[in-house]
Amino acid sequence: MCFLSGAAFGYLVVFPPAFRFFVGYNNAYLTSLPAVSEYFSLSLRLLLAFGVIFEMPVFMVLLARLGMVTQAGLRHHRRYAVLINFIVAAILTPTPDVVNQLLMAGPLLILYEVSVIAVRLFGGDRSKTRHATESDEGNPDELA
Repeated sequence: MCFLSGAAFGYLVVFPPAFRFFVGYNNAYLTSLPAVSEYFSLSLRLLLAFGVIFEMPVFMVLLARLGMVTQAGLRHHRRYAVLINFIVAAILTPTPDVVNQLLMAGPLLILYEVSVIAVRLFGGDRSKTRHATESDEGNPDELA
């Protein structure tokens, strides 16, 4: 579901300005005639890139279930996440213009915040679970 919504966002929202950017070099002496393979390559890269980045909340919940991240840690390192989101957007965006990079960085920032909420709701807190298990089992020295 997340992948499909990301691919749809990439194709419906980001693809038109990206394609206009490539075709925007037309003038009186130069006419752009993109081949089908170039069109397909651009659309496929956008679909895959946006599909993958929309999986971030699922990936963060998985990391939280494995005990690798916590909600507090995600909130504490938010400023680094913003920087990393813009770097990832600059790398994954197939066009070198700022508009398309912002169209990828914006959803990344929103998805990071959704990830923080998803970790709180579905991540499970290992320390509480571990503490509850230890108290249920009791101290083995007391049983003897």
